[in-house]
Amino acid sequence: MGRFLFTSESVTEGHPDKVCDAISDAVLDELIAQDPDSRVACETLATKGLVVVSGEISTHGFVEVERVVKDTLRQIGYTDVAYGMEDESVKVITSIHEQSPEIAQGVDAGKNREQGAGDQGLMFGFACRETPELMPLPIQLAHRLTERLATLRKNGELSWLGPDGKSQVSVAYENGQPTKVAKVVIATQHADMLPRFGTEEKEHAFVQKEVIEHVIIPVLEAQQIAYDRDFIVNGTGRFVEGGPQADTGLTGRKIIVDTYGGYAPHGGGAFSGKDPSKVDRSATYMARYIAKNIVAAGLADKCEVQLSYSIGIAEPISLYVQSFNTGPLSDEQLTEIVREVFPLKPAEIIKHLDLKKPRYRPTSAYGHFGRNGDNFSWEKTDMVDKLKSYL
Repeated sequence: MGRFLFTSESVTEGHPDKVCDAISDAVLDELIAQDPDSRVACETLATKGLVVVSGEISTHGFVEVERVVKDTLRQIGYTDVAYGMEDESVKVITSIHEQSPEIAQGVDAGKNREQGAGDQGLMFGFACRETPELMPLPIQLAHRLTERLATLRKNGELSWLGPDGKSQVSVAYENGQPTKVAKVVIATQHADMLPRFGTEEKEHAFVQKEVIEHVIIPVLEAQQIAYDRDFIVNGTGRFVEGGPQADTGLTGRKIIVDTYGGYAPHGGGAFSGKDPSKVDRSATYMARYIAKNIVAAGLADKCEVQLSYSIGIAEPISLYVQSFNTGPLSDEQLTEIVREVFPLKPAEIIKHLDLKKPRYRPTSAYGHFGRNGDNFSWEKTDMVDKLKSYL
């Protein structure tokens, strides 16, 4: 494969699109906690002083949307209009109706009918040996950088940081293997510190030094990989106005950030605000689960899984597994093994991964994959022993 650079990006939980993902998933969690069979497709828009929550919801539960919006904004850190939004004064508009009966009849299980997919679509899963989490290195580093920005803001170590921010990481590869981090870009919102420093140049120099010292270097050192000290912090100089005040946010607009940072394909749909009957979400989680277990079991060093579904039909329309010639078995053999070992119908996926629980709000920032904790059931490698038996 020779030498090349590959770049991935991440955004903080205060990025306007991620604010919307968080609100949509917070609504979903509240409803699914009351009624595990809730059908939720919740979309959020955030702009200056305004949040609009809309979608299709069928449930026996109840959610006070305005309270959820304000609680979520407060948790993220939008408690001052100077940072782009203020939780108490924000205006909230809600427009929600029930799920279409034509969609419901294809998804609901009946007397002689099992639960079908909530829509047609294609989904991808991926895993590789570049990191302990079996994720591509560029996106994993990008997530850890934005996560650290939020941690240092919230614990007060860098209290002048604002909620909005981005990271971008370029990794150098040689013969398909990462060799070093070639460049890191950070854009972070910060408080207006001109009264303290007097000039924009001095303010920028302070932000740059602190972010490099307390954010970039610790994350790169923890990864134990070589890196060039080639860093860009706030390339425009200042980043005081941010959040929904500076840039309108929408649910589901950071789908590449949510998955593999462009390193592997992404299917047709986003995740946040969707209950697990939507295969956009549940089948993508299953595809990641399959790929990760295959790699963890030693059946491949790199694995890509694609699933596709038709609305109302339980069986997947297609399945393929690709190992990029990195394992002892052929792709055809791996595909047949997956059919035998893993549940692939929507109801089976939901049961196997235990998806009818309030676990979705934490997924709304810093990636749906490569994460630890009980909320991320699709990250378990509990099928390794069964897969190893096929060797």
